[in-house]
Amino acid sequence: MKRTERLYIFLICVVLILATLAVYLPIRNYSFVNFDDNIYVTENQHVKAGFTRASITWAFTKGGDVTYWHPLTWLSHMLDYQLFGSKAGMHHLTSLVLHIANTLLLFWVFKRMTGAIWRSAFVAALFALHPVNVDSVVWIAERKNLLSAFFGMLALLTYVRYCRRPGLRRYLPVLLMFALALLSKPTVVTLPFVFLLLDYWPLGRLRLERLGIAGKKADKSVKTGGEGVPILNLVLEKVPFFVLSAVSILLSSLSAHERAVSTASVPIKLRIANAFVSYVGYVGKMVWPQNMAVFYPYPKTVPLWQSIGALLLLAFASIFVIRMLKKMPFLTAGWFWYLGTLLPVIGLVQVGLWPAMADRFAYLPLIGLFAVIAWIVPYLLAGWRYQKIVLGISAAAVLTILFICTRNQVPYWQNSITLAEHGLKVTRGNYAMHNSIALALSSQHKYDDAVSHFLAAIQLAPNYAKAHNNLGVTLKFQGKFDEAISHFRQAVRLEPDYAHAYSNLGSVLASQGKFDEALTCVQQATKLIPDYAEAHNNLGIVFKMQGRLDEAADQFRQALQTAPNYAKANYNLGIVLKSQGKLDQAIAHFERALAEEPDDADAQNNIGDTLGLAGQFDEALAHFRQAVKLKPDYLPALSSIARILIMHPDPNVRDANEAVLFAERAAKLSEYKNPFVLDTLADAYAAAGRFDKAADTAQKAIDLASAADGKFAEHLRKRLELFRQGRQKP
Repeated sequence: MKRTERLYIFLICVVLILATLAVYLPIRNYSFVNFDDNIYVTENQHVKAGFTRASITWAFTKGGDVTYWHPLTWLSHMLDYQLFGSKAGMHHLTSLVLHIANTLLLFWVFKRMTGAIWRSAFVAALFALHPVNVDSVVWIAERKNLLSAFFGMLALLTYVRYCRRPGLRRYLPVLLMFALALLSKPTVVTLPFVFLLLDYWPLGRLRLERLGIAGKKADKSVKTGGEGVPILNLVLEKVPFFVLSAVSILLSSLSAHERAVSTASVPIKLRIANAFVSYVGYVGKMVWPQNMAVFYPYPKTVPLWQSIGALLLLAFASIFVIRMLKKMPFLTAGWFWYLGTLLPVIGLVQVGLWPAMADRFAYLPLIGLFAVIAWIVPYLLAGWRYQKIVLGISAAAVLTILFICTRNQVPYWQNSITLAEHGLKVTRGNYAMHNSIALALSSQHKYDDAVSHFLAAIQLAPNYAKAHNNLGVTLKFQGKFDEAISHFRQAVRLEPDYAHAYSNLGSVLASQGKFDEALTCVQQATKLIPDYAEAHNNLGIVFKMQGRLDEAADQFRQALQTAPNYAKANYNLGIVLKSQGKLDQAIAHFERALAEEPDDADAQNNIGDTLGLAGQFDEALAHFRQAVKLKPDYLPALSSIARILIMHPDPNVRDANEAVLFAERAAKLSEYKNPFVLDTLADAYAAAGRFDKAADTAQKAIDLASAADGKFAEHLRKRLELFRQGRQKP
């Protein structure tokens, strides 16, 4: 390689990196979104556990029950969470680094295959800056797309290396990279067909006349000698790759069969018609990238003229490129790259909530069309005097326009609401975006607005079980338990294997005292997903409400076996252990809960109570103060602070006047109707030497306690006599 060529390659790589950073760097300040990011990261207890034996085992076994079978992607998310925790910006930056790596690898692959530096650079630049790829780069849940593409690019690069000098030592790395790509996302199963396409163009391994890109500029280093390799040999060479693809399809089918969308919800005729239209639609998105959304809902019908027209267009295009096989081989290779790599995600086989089309599905397929553009324009302008000038200006103009479009598209991903609002604006009947914005509003406690969007989603898609479940959760927060139960029941009617809805239904039934039915529902959730930590936690809550503390503790521990850092399970187990007098164990679990959710005022208060019972008053006081800092009107913590300030064994910590202030705040919040709070206030007055106030307050507490707790009332009468005598202690 000449020195000038090396300099060009270096500068191209620098420009590609800087341009990609310039367009995508703002994502470092973006949040997780509630559209699948919760499944992949924020609510996935296995991922949040980081690298543990249990989580790694889950990634290779049960992880496919959640989405695809893609264990390497799960490990990627686990690594990010272990390194960065819940800092969404760092997760985004990991994805950005992968996209940049994919861009550079793509450039190098085409450069090695063709020897055409500038055309390869243009292909890579289109890939780096095209707005159709925004979803793949900015959506944390789409890590699988980036990771599979990364290993797919490495498979292509090692394949080119193998083609230069075939041999087992060079063949095995190709096989390994392809296997890793499949472990990242199984939709790259058609990559072996891409190898076959590249064998003809640009690698020239088939026994056909080597024509195509600017003859003399073709990279002669990829030639295998003579006229090439017989096609049968090339096919046999790919057999191990086809075997890996078949295994990946089988594993994905086994793990996802229970989540497949039935033909009743998306009829097969509609899938086929939509597939033809989508093939044309992705080309349209490439040419005119406007009105782009994270989710495009299926239409109720596809007009016959659209599906027939799209089919004819695809057929004529395919016939044309085949006829151009020798004259313009890049046209044939690029077109069938596009058709083949898009096939696994075109929607004929569906799992989960499947869109009519999705920009992220085009991440790898459009590379084929990018290559067609990069080679056909110079071919058509060959011999023209101003070819280089026109090509340079045109390329710069196209890339500038794409840069601006992508720069405008990226900000829609700032958070769940901006993403969903944009989706509703540019699409029709988008029930998924109504559900997404409703979830975001519900998390902000804007329950009425959330309910209206959930109802809109259900009106658009009455069989959308997830919306019924989510609406039930919001209604539960509003205290509308009967309505919540109705929607949870509807969710499980629509999806009999919907474990989350069963768990939520059981939780609400338990709050109404319907323990038998609640147990049945939550146990059904644990049967459907044996390692479902939230269901085990809810089952433990039901047992705790029934007073079955040992069984409750067992369920909380079972939840923690799956998700050791699950804050709710740690907190609930701490409550049970505290009630059983196992204070040290309770404190340990409260600490684990707070390590995950330090802003949980209830956990701060309960660990304070437990530390107080264990005689660790300084630590208890610190946690009570933190609880009040998080929730200024937290009555139990206010009262507990006052109690410690009265009774602390260290006179340097005791502060009767401050105790009075906290106790008065607690009494005011209780509207002076809680005898226990009034007892604390009376003690605070007495400690401050204000015995008249102490006696009056104690009398009010006696009046309130007499009807409910005679034993406590008797205790208060003894305290009253001391206060009247001007004494605090006997």
